[in-house]
Amino acid sequence: MSNEGQGRDIQPADGTLGILLVGLGAVSTTTIAGVESIRRGLTKPIGSLTQMATIRLGKRTEHRSPLIKDVVPLADLNDVVFGAWDPISDDAYDSARNCGVLRPEDLEPVADFLKSIKPMPAVFDKAYVKKLDGSNVKQGKNKYDLGEQLRADIREFKEKNGCDRLSMVWAASTEVFMKPSAVHDSLESFEQAMRDDDPAIAPSMIYAWAALSEGVPFANGAPNLTVDIPAMVELAKRNGVPIAGKDFKTGQTLMKTIIAPGLKTRMLGLNGWFSTNILGNRDGEVLDDPESFKTKEESKLGALEYILQPEMYPDLYSHMYHKVRINYYPPRGDNKEGWDNIDIFGWMGYPMQIKIDFLCRDSILAAPIVLDLALFMDLARRAGMSGIQEWLSFYLKAPQVAEGLYPEHDIFIQHMKLKNTLRWLAGEDQITHLGVEYYD
Repeated sequence: MSNEGQGRDIQPADGTLGILLVGLGAVSTTTIAGVESIRRGLTKPIGSLTQMATIRLGKRTEHRSPLIKDVVPLADLNDVVFGAWDPISDDAYDSARNCGVLRPEDLEPVADFLKSIKPMPAVFDKAYVKKLDGSNVKQGKNKYDLGEQLRADIREFKEKNGCDRLSMVWAASTEVFMKPSAVHDSLESFEQAMRDDDPAIAPSMIYAWAALSEGVPFANGAPNLTVDIPAMVELAKRNGVPIAGKDFKTGQTLMKTIIAPGLKTRMLGLNGWFSTNILGNRDGEVLDDPESFKTKEESKLGALEYILQPEMYPDLYSHMYHKVRINYYPPRGDNKEGWDNIDIFGWMGYPMQIKIDFLCRDSILAAPIVLDLALFMDLARRAGMSGIQEWLSFYLKAPQVAEGLYPEHDIFIQHMKLKNTLRWLAGEDQITHLGVEYYD
């Protein structure tokens, strides 16, 4: 631990960390199988900053670039246990086989472990995810009662598995589009709406309420409203719990947040950016419903506007046309294909084009994000950081920020913010990359 005791006072990562996943589909089973495969020495944690990334400390001449996990106290993978909820009763092994993400030669060596993870009955309402159904579902007299049942699940899981701490990640489907309303404005009105079975209280919000009520950090990996409402921010601050959201940044938006900053830094103009996706997994089926797609569309459309800042650069971006399409195509399975046509212009207005065809594996890209968010949220909790964790925007398509701020979408700025937060936690100097002292 670098400069131990000089940074923020962080409780040690002793004991067992329980990672609770909402949804036991492609993303969650790929995460769990991967972690167990890594623990057994079968694969490497590729894509995970918490496991593989280094962080520069001090001046370049000092040559200090330890692993992140050697600078801040993160939970060890051998100390992690998993739990999940899902409306479908398949255990993690059967679910992984049905999802078809992992090859048998990668699945079978960890089959025994996956079979031991059976989903708890879910809080699920088909009105919010119209393309899914399942019988492993909780019944209750109202949404508040369902939330109390989730709280009981959390306590029982913690005791049964001997957990010292917990972290929760929403890795379930996209809910129908929802705008904030008056019932979301305060914790009091939110809890009354739960008792009244108000339709403005979506299942994801019930999970978030249960987690925060139990002091468990909550990260939202879908574009649902969930914790991005005043009531949840209030509850998180009241109980000293970190929250983060929303929507894992995996395929096409990952490419946008890499390429758009490059265009802007060179002051190249953009006339249009057309994006289309084809995918055939459960996520694709859910997004085939227009109301769920609307939620995802809002998340995917925002990045370019914030990165390019057309109000500051009207000559370059004020007439930009941005279109996003998602198409459900069952033969593709989890191997999503993202096509982008980008019409740019340069010196004297001369037009050029960029074409991208990203044949990505959605859950393979999402799994290390789930792991990192769970571990970093646990770190934040032990460091006494509560409320919105904007430093984790690096992982998210539509980052949640404090009221009055615009979200930062530039992945390179997000990455610098993440690493500088870790330096701050460790009591190390911030790095500005100014470097004039090397030339004095």
